[in-house]
Amino acid sequence: QVQLVESGGGLVQAGGSLRLSCAASGRSSSINSMGWYRQAPGKERELVATISSGGSTNYADSVKGRFTISRDNAKNTNYLQMNSLKPEDTAVYYCNALTTLRLYWGRGTQVTVSS
Repeated sequence: QVQLVESGGGLVQAGGSLRLSCAASGRSSSINSMGWYRQAPGKERELVATISSGGSTNYADSVKGRFTISRDNAKNTNYLQMNSLKPEDTAVYYCNALTTLRLYWGRGTQVTVSS
């Protein structure tokens, strides 16, 4: 089992920054890739960014150039640095972790960007 706990969400003005963290515990050594997804009210959950165990990254077009995902394997933690935030970035942000057996999800952290 892997447990994921997100932190770092909050309320920020447009143009501001936030850094989300996702701490993994349990059988975290079995984790391959990790990622962030978000879900706005009334919308489907969508990919934000992913990072492989080797550090390869992938981003949604809507966040490229503004968000950066990184990973500290020693701390079993990944981070999502979000800059130049826009009101349309408002959503619940979920961390996930993929092992060879299954995909795990955190409970999410709210990010609200005011205009």
